[in-house]
Amino acid sequence: MRDFLPISRDDMRKRGWDSVDFIIITGDAYVDHPSFCTAIVSRILEAEGWKVGIIPQPDWKNPDSVKVLGKPNIAFLINAGNMDSMVANFSSKTKRRSRDQFTPGGVAGKRPDRAIIVYTSLAKAAYKGIPVVIGGIEASLRRMAHYDYWSDTLRRSILLDSKADLLIYGMGERPLWDISAALKSAVEIKEMKNIKGTVVKSSQLPEGEFITLPSYEEMQADKKKFAESFAIQYKNTDPFSGRMMVEKTGTQYVIQNPPAKILTMEEMDKVYALPYMGAYHPIYEAQGGVPAIKEVEFSLISARGCFGSCNFCALTFHQGRIIQARSHQSIIDEAVRLTKKPGFKGYINDVGGPTANFRQPACKKQLISGACPDRRCLFPKPCPNLEVSHADYLALLRKLRALPGVKKVFIKSGIRFDYLVADSNPTFFQELCQHHISGQLKIAPEHICARVLDLMGKPRPEVYKKFETMFKEENQKIGKKQYLIPYLISSHPGSDLKAAIELAEFLHQEGFIPDQVQDFYPTPGTVSTCMYYTGYNPLTMEKVYVPKTEEEKGLQRALLHFHKPENREKVRKALLMAGRKDLIGNSPKALIR
Repeated sequence: MRDFLPISRDDMRKRGWDSVDFIIITGDAYVDHPSFCTAIVSRILEAEGWKVGIIPQPDWKNPDSVKVLGKPNIAFLINAGNMDSMVANFSSKTKRRSRDQFTPGGVAGKRPDRAIIVYTSLAKAAYKGIPVVIGGIEASLRRMAHYDYWSDTLRRSILLDSKADLLIYGMGERPLWDISAALKSAVEIKEMKNIKGTVVKSSQLPEGEFITLPSYEEMQADKKKFAESFAIQYKNTDPFSGRMMVEKTGTQYVIQNPPAKILTMEEMDKVYALPYMGAYHPIYEAQGGVPAIKEVEFSLISARGCFGSCNFCALTFHQGRIIQARSHQSIIDEAVRLTKKPGFKGYINDVGGPTANFRQPACKKQLISGACPDRRCLFPKPCPNLEVSHADYLALLRKLRALPGVKKVFIKSGIRFDYLVADSNPTFFQELCQHHISGQLKIAPEHICARVLDLMGKPRPEVYKKFETMFKEENQKIGKKQYLIPYLISSHPGSDLKAAIELAEFLHQEGFIPDQVQDFYPTPGTVSTCMYYTGYNPLTMEKVYVPKTEEEKGLQRALLHFHKPENREKVRKALLMAGRKDLIGNSPKALIR
């Protein structure tokens, strides 16, 4: 039966079901598209033969809202949605957001703060004794003790705070397959203690070898201990070398099993071939639909994982560093289905993943022994073992461009420019400029100050400048007016006023007025967030300057928009504080008159 999965008793009756095995509670609206975690989880369980129902965005103020499908036979599966609920609800300035792209009509306020904790409490109260499994990005990045920016505190593992029975971290397909197999062997969820890619709690230490992390109480007393713990966790995210880790909190032990193995190409194809509807549930039509579908409805997911390892990004903790890709045929089959969908106008909006031009592991070694725990593939410069090639991605794009009904294939999910610069074969870059840009190419240099870039894990400024030159020359050559849209971060750890001024000078020299500027947002699971909280770089244990006051953040942000009249006084104040009076006046280099 190809249809949306049940969200009501009427839907269950149409399928002839009196009950469901699993109920998924999610903080997002129900969108049955593989860009949404609920869709993948539900379709995997369905393919395993289980009956699955979904409760999207229940009213957390009404305890009966989680009872609409009755009592699940096996368990509740709970996620906060495609974003951490605190990130979804608050801006980097901790102000309530006015819109939520994952809610019908973009209406804000439909998901609670700390959604997993709230939803788990409701489920536990509604049906005592029914196990609760938590997962998704919120659970994954909060699986151990973590810094919480919104309360400015070190919080316990979300497994303890939610009182859930099991936590799935990372991409959950393989843990779900393993859980399904265990259930079919009559193993109860509360007995599942050793499934890779999961976190459990216990009053006793586990058997076998494991790494002992600093206790929660030790980390509360000493921020440096948290930095040390984070470094250990960061080096144990690889499915080949990652070990079991144990963190004591009070009288309980939080036990993180080793990461799940990566998916093979055949398994990736299997996941993306499941019978997704590719749309939001029709009940949302009258409310204006779900805005988040617009970015992905006519886009294709090519791969997952990222070996870029930027310090401010949580991908290392969630998806890992090893690229897992779908086959060309799998992607082409989906593209053909897209061309037949109502509303398709000939444009595939994106073919990518976390980094569009990563379609293969960084080197062959990663598929044998995993990513290096003490080295990075691109930072501070490309590893000698890095295999730089766009050949496979280029071949895929060419096949997609040739499909009947396809006018254009765009790349919008981000190009890693240092990887592109390292490619000695210019063919992909030439075809990128010729065929795959819709006038603007978004890239992420993030900053221009070398010492800040080092703390970000990003390439030095000369690499970006080389790419910028290549881009201008190629577009002149093909006679196109196309522009780079750099994404920039202000107030990142290590960035003081001098660094912000250096970036402002660069923007002034380039004649570029930035649109994509974001204050650094300390979200769980990143190296940069650990720096922000502790004042230490956990990878080197060196002290780091951290801009924390709203005044300094405001000054740094104003410097990046120095051209705006409303920022003049802030820019003036910042320049005087930094001893840069030379940038005030009538000289060509002056930022303000």
